[in-house]
Amino acid sequence: MPLAVLHAAARATAITLILRVHLTRFSPFVKYPPNLVEAVGASYSRIMGWYFAFFIVSGFCSLIYEVVWLRLAMAAFGVTTPLVSIVLSVFMAGLALGSWSGGRLARRLEASGAAVPLRLYAGAELIIGFSGLAVPRQLESGAALLATAGQGVDWNSASYYLASGGWITLTLLPYAICMGTTFPLAMAAMRREPGAGARRSFSYLYLANVLGAAAGTLAAGFVLIELLGFRRTLHVAASLNVLLAVCAFTVAATRRTSVVTRQDAEKPVAVVEGTRQPMMLVWLFLTGLVSMAMELVWVRQFTPFLGSVVYTFAAILAIYLVATFVGSQLYRVVASAGPLQLAGSALFAWVSVGVFGLLPLAAADPVVEVPGWLRLVTGIVPFCAAVGFLTPMLVDRWSLGNPNRAGTAYAVNVVGSILGPLVAGFWLLPDFGERASLVALALPLLAAGILTAVRPSLVVLEAQGAGARPVFAVGLPIVAAALLIVSTTGPDTLHQGELRRDHTATVVATWRGREKHLLVNGQGVTTLVPITKMMAHLPAAMLDPPPRDALVVCLGMGTTFRSFLSWGVRTTAVELVPSVPDLLGFFHADAPTLVRSPLARIVVDDGRRFLERSSQQYDVITIDPPPPVEAAGSSLLYSTEFYALARKRLRANGLVAQWLPEFRGAEVVVRASIARAMAESFPHVRVFRSVEGWGYHFVASPSPIVVPPVDVLAGRIPPRAVVDMLEWGPARTASAQLNLMVSREVALESLVAAAPHVPVLRDDRPYNEYYLVRRWLSALPSH
Repeated sequence: MPLAVLHAAARATAITLILRVHLTRFSPFVKYPPNLVEAVGASYSRIMGWYFAFFIVSGFCSLIYEVVWLRLAMAAFGVTTPLVSIVLSVFMAGLALGSWSGGRLARRLEASGAAVPLRLYAGAELIIGFSGLAVPRQLESGAALLATAGQGVDWNSASYYLASGGWITLTLLPYAICMGTTFPLAMAAMRREPGAGARRSFSYLYLANVLGAAAGTLAAGFVLIELLGFRRTLHVAASLNVLLAVCAFTVAATRRTSVVTRQDAEKPVAVVEGTRQPMMLVWLFLTGLVSMAMELVWVRQFTPFLGSVVYTFAAILAIYLVATFVGSQLYRVVASAGPLQLAGSALFAWVSVGVFGLLPLAAADPVVEVPGWLRLVTGIVPFCAAVGFLTPMLVDRWSLGNPNRAGTAYAVNVVGSILGPLVAGFWLLPDFGERASLVALALPLLAAGILTAVRPSLVVLEAQGAGARPVFAVGLPIVAAALLIVSTTGPDTLHQGELRRDHTATVVATWRGREKHLLVNGQGVTTLVPITKMMAHLPAAMLDPPPRDALVVCLGMGTTFRSFLSWGVRTTAVELVPSVPDLLGFFHADAPTLVRSPLARIVVDDGRRFLERSSQQYDVITIDPPPPVEAAGSSLLYSTEFYALARKRLRANGLVAQWLPEFRGAEVVVRASIARAMAESFPHVRVFRSVEGWGYHFVASPSPIVVPPVDVLAGRIPPRAVVDMLEWGPARTASAQLNLMVSREVALESLVAAAPHVPVLRDDRPYNEYYLVRRWLSALPSH
C-alpha cells in the first residue's frame, strides 16, 4: 500500500477517535440550552457518536468515488454529455435501488439483534472500499473491449452508447447499490439501541453524510487529486472505507441481541397512514428533481464569472453541500425544540424555497459588478439550505424511524435527482436558456409554497402560525415577481451576434470591437488570428509529398479546418459542442461552400473518443483544446494516453501538431509537464514559437522531422493555400511568414529543464487542471 495511503488512513483513525470522544459528549456541532439537552440527551448516547462518525467518513468517500469515477469514465469512453449523463444516472440509480432494497432487507431483519444489520452495513462499506481498486481496471478493460469489438460502429450511435452504458452499469451499479443500502441498514441497527431517538434517525445520518460529502468534495477537488492523482486518491478513499468497516464490525461485536418487535415495527407506519402520504413523496421527488436540475443551470450561469476550471464545479458542489448541511442541522435543532417551532420553520422553508430558487437570476446578472465567489454564495446558499431543511424533514416524517419506509422515501428523492439533470440538460437549457430554465424549475416550488401556506396539513404539520400564512401567501409571488423584473440580463444578452444553445453548452458568436469572438458558456474560446492558420500550414509544408488526409481536433471557428481545405486535403474536423459548426458562416463568408466540399467532413464528437473509435490514418493531426490551458477536462487532450491514440492514427511519416498557448499562472511547470508527455510519446519532437511571438507549436512524429529552408517550405504550398496563409498577415510573403516560426525554434530539452521535477502529464495526473496547492505554496514567502 502506498505510504501516502497509510498516512491518510492514520489521519482518518485519529479523526474518527476525536469524533467519537466529541460526539459522545455533545450533539453534533451545536451546544443546546440545558432544558433542550435534557429533552433530547438520550438521542445522543455513546453509540450514536459512532454512527455519526461512520457516515461522515462514508459521505467523504462517496463523493470522492463519484468525482473520480466520472473522470475515469470520461477518459475511457468520451467527454460527451450523453456519456456523462449515463455515468451520473447509473450512480444515482444505484443509490435509489440500494436505498429501496436496503429498506426491504431491514424489514426482514426485524427479528434479529442489533449486530446483524450493523454487520451488513460494515460489509457494504467493505465492498465499496474494494471499488477503489476494481473500478479503474474494469473501466479500462471495457474501453479496450469496445475499441476492439466495435470497429466500424458509428462512434456517436445509439448502439455505441448502449454498449458503453451497459459496461458502465455493470461496473458501477453494484458499488452504488451498496452505498444506497447504508442508510436503511444503519437505521435498522439504530432502532435497536435504547434511547436512540430513532424517529429522526434518518436526518441524523443524513446530516453526517452531507458533512462528509462536503469535506470529500473540498479535499478531493482542492488537494488530493493534485497531490496524489486520481488512482491514489481512490486508494485513500478505499483505505478509509476499509477502516470504517473494521470499526463497524468491532462495534457490532459489542451490541446486545435486542430486537424490534412486530408491534413496535408497525407502530410508526400506523401513525402516518392516510391520504397525506402520497403528497409527501411527491414533495420529495420534486425537491430532488429541481435541486439537481438547478445545479446544472448554475454551472452555466456562474462559469462566465468563475471560469471553466475544475475549481468552479468543485466550489458549486461544495457550497451546495455545506449549505445543505446547515439547513439539515437547523432542522435537527428546530425539531428538537418542539412541534410548534418545527411547524413555523417548515412553513417558512416551504414558502421561501421557490423564491430562493430565483436568486441566481440576480446573482448572475452581469450588470452588477461583484466578485464571482460572492455571486455564487448569495445565489445558491439560501436555496440549498432550504432544501437541506426540507429533505430530511420529509423523510423523517414519512418514516418515523422505520428503515423500510425511509429507504423508499430516499429512493423517491434520488429518482427525482436522476431525472433533474436530464430534464435540464436535454430539454430546458437547449430550448429556453439559463434564466428561463431557472424560472421554469422554480415555478413548481413557488406553487408548492403557496399551497403549503394555504394548507399546511399537506406536509403533516401538527401546528401552524396561522397569522403568518396570509402574509406568506400574498408576499411570495410579489418577491418572485420582483426578482424576475430586476433580472433581465444574462451573459448571453450582452453580445451582438448569433446565439445557439444545446445540451452541451450555450454558444455565442459575437463582435468585440472590430474582432469576432466565439464564446462557449461565457468563456472566450478563440478569435480570428494567424496562429490557427499556421497550425495547418506549417506541418503541411513540412511533409513531402504533401498530406492527403488531415484531422482537426476542436473545430472552433473553423480557421485551421479552412486552411487545410485550401491545400486540397481531405479534412475531418471533430467538435464537441453541437452548436459550434452552425456558426462557421458568422466567421467565414465562404464557410457554406467549404462545408459542402467533398473533401470536408465535420463530426460532432469528443476528439479523443473519435481517435479511439476511428480506423482511418492521417498525415497530419492538429489539436487545439479550448483555453484556458487549465480548463476542466483539457488534460485529456495533452496526456500521454491521448498522444498514444494520436500516434496510432498517423501514417509512417505523419505529424501531430499541438498548439499550447501561454497563460496566467504557472506557465513554466505546465509547459514542462506537457513537453515531457510529448517526449515520452514520440521519438521526434520539435517546438516553434508562433508567428505572433507567443505560445508554442509542438510538432511530433514517429519518424525524423526534417525542416528544409523556408524557401523550400514556401515552394511546397499551393497558390490557394498561400493566399489563405497570408490573409491576416503578419508577413507579406509565404517565406517571411514561415520564417517567423522556423527561425524561432525552441529546444524541447530547454522546456523540460526549466522545471525538471514536474511530473509527466497523464490521465491520472492532470497537472494542468489541478494547480491550487502549488500556486498557494509558490506564493508563500521563501526564507
